[in-house]
Amino acid sequence: METRRRTLPTALATTPALSAVTPAGATEQASNTALYANPAWTEGTDWGRRTRRHPVDDRSTTGGAPSIRSTVIAPHGGGIEGGTSELCLATAGYHPVDLSPTPPAGPVHDFWMFEGLMRSGNGDLHVTSTHCDDTIARSLCAGSLNVLSLHGCRPEQAGLEPGAAAVLVGGLNPVFRQYLTEEFTAAGIRAVTASGGQEIAGIAPANICNRTLLGMGAQLEMTTALRAAMFADGKNTLADRAANLLPFFWTFVDATRRAIDRVEAGQAVRSQRCRA
Repeated sequence: METRRRTLPTALATTPALSAVTPAGATEQASNTALYANPAWTEGTDWGRRTRRHPVDDRSTTGGAPSIRSTVIAPHGGGIEGGTSELCLATAGYHPVDLSPTPPAGPVHDFWMFEGLMRSGNGDLHVTSTHCDDTIARSLCAGSLNVLSLHGCRPEQAGLEPGAAAVLVGGLNPVFRQYLTEEFTAAGIRAVTASGGQEIAGIAPANICNRTLLGMGAQLEMTTALRAAMFADGKNTLADRAANLLPFFWTFVDATRRAIDRVEAGQAVRSQRCRA
């Protein structure tokens, strides 16, 4: 079942280029619930949500009840942390332009995203990951073995040199972190172990990426320069990004998918051993 709660007003064609995180002076929201109840913003105009939950066939009587293995989320999509919506869709198996299945075998992961849709000031819609209480997001994560949460950051927040193009790998799942780091490195993408504050490192148990069946997940913080390299010059606006993907975008997506495939394969083997 897919839910779309988003419109793209014509004015969004002038939405600024890639943002990173809540800018200085922006108002941090206490929770999604508080944001949704705020009369200053309207769903579908100022902000939106998109989600996809795949049906699960649990009619079999020969084995345990099936579970969703992986969910991909972008808590700060749209104009909040630019590029994370497109990466969320593509990693889940949907082309960002028209949601056509990629790869051809069809989409394989559930997804959820919250998006800022305003021409400016989207940073005011930022809710920290430990305060994300969207009921659909929490439901999807709680029913998944793995959650991959996608974010944008500035290099200085990660202790990197100005202009650095890198992805910070965090979260509480050490195996998932290892596979992500290995796949990014193999693809020629600079991968750094996230450290420092809990939000950047994704190590708080309350972080939405860790609210899984296993109590641990993974979080990616991508620097502004890394995300900018995924989209054509001058086309990094909310209205234009999806249709102007560069090859590096798919290099990153493919590496991410390989890491997810590896962690799922290991879980499948362990599940079979438990049933034996």
